[in-house]
Amino acid sequence: MGSSDRVQPGAGSSVRPRKGLGQHFLVDPAHREKIVAAALLSAADAVLEIGPGRGEMTELIADRAGQVVAVELDDRLIPMLHNRFRQRAAVRVIHGDILAADVGRLMTEFGAVPYKVIANLPYYITGAVIRQLLESHPAPEMLVLTVQEEVAERMVALPPRMNLLATSVQYFTRAALVHRIPASAFYPVPKVDSAVVRLEQICSPNAPDVSDGLFFDAVRAGYSRPRKKLRNSLAIGLGVPPAQAQKLLDEAGIDPDRRPETLSIPEWTEVARQIGKTGS
Repeated sequence: MGSSDRVQPGAGSSVRPRKGLGQHFLVDPAHREKIVAAALLSAADAVLEIGPGRGEMTELIADRAGQVVAVELDDRLIPMLHNRFRQRAAVRVIHGDILAADVGRLMTEFGAVPYKVIANLPYYITGAVIRQLLESHPAPEMLVLTVQEEVAERMVALPPRMNLLATSVQYFTRAALVHRIPASAFYPVPKVDSAVVRLEQICSPNAPDVSDGLFFDAVRAGYSRPRKKLRNSLAIGLGVPPAQAQKLLDEAGIDPDRRPETLSIPEWTEVARQIGKTGS
């Protein structure tokens, strides 16, 4: 979802949302203000804005931050953005696909590190963009993301209602749902409401002796059959007998009859540690 001027059907705007890009322009200025406020910006901050649209939110960000790098995929909007910010040297407009970008390198080349991210994401790229940002080098210190409300609630879930997305996000960050946005605040009006999630980077690793790869191997295996007991889902995911999965969980101090959504990040870390020891 890209930010935009107030655009209404029949308003005569030359730039209309593209369905193929999942564009829903945020037309309510009060919600734009709340999104930018959630980023806790100061003049010392650099911001990567994904999907600036026609630049309304970019203006708000630029008024508060020291630098803004705005990446926009829609080529129709690039001339408008360049014209709008031609007098603001601290705003750089980039035409490109964020999923094809090396975000850490891009921000480093502009001298814009450390940095924060503000993005209104179409639902179909939400997971991919979050994964890309969290795995960037350097990674952002904070992300303020507008996503579908259901996705936001899944991201901030806690045991016993964890899920693969929540576990993946919370491994890297502290996640909080900070604001809800009704569908009526967008044009065209989407079928669902949205919400703003703030993800603050965790500076230290969760467990120095457990690699990210090993952790996520364990989590993906455990969630391979999320409705089954952990003993069975882990056995299926790792391709080992249930008895071996049970022994692994016993060593980790976790009841094999629990279900994956009940495990916390530290518990998954212990499962991963035991998998590493056994070479499963």
